[in-house]
Amino acid sequence: MGKPHEQLEAWKFAMQLVKAVYQMTSDFPAEERYGLSQQMRRAAVSIPSNIAEGAGRNGAKEFLNFIGIARGSLAELETQLQLAVMLGFTTPDHAAFELADRTGKLLTGLHKKWSIQ
Repeated sequence: MGKPHEQLEAWKFAMQLVKAVYQMTSDFPAEERYGLSQQMRRAAVSIPSNIAEGAGRNGAKEFLNFIGIARGSLAELETQLQLAVMLGFTTPDHAAFELADRTGKLLTGLHKKWSIQ
């Protein structure tokens, strides 16, 4: 049946977002290798990682905590995506923007669902 987090659409989209961020940042200038690109990659990886960790925990309260952390990492990444556009490293039509938006909506839905339980 697979692991619980692998069934979650939020996790699936977050994994696609990580791939898109890695692809995007591979085109950044070399001087950004240890700057913005690394911060973006860490924030992106944190999103599905926290979804998975939360899904592997016991109870709604713990899951909600990790969904909150994932949402925070997403907000950080969205800021960094805007910075990347502002600095001319990418364009706002990059796939990462749509994936970030969709992931955010799914995380909000998960948060609402588990807050009720």
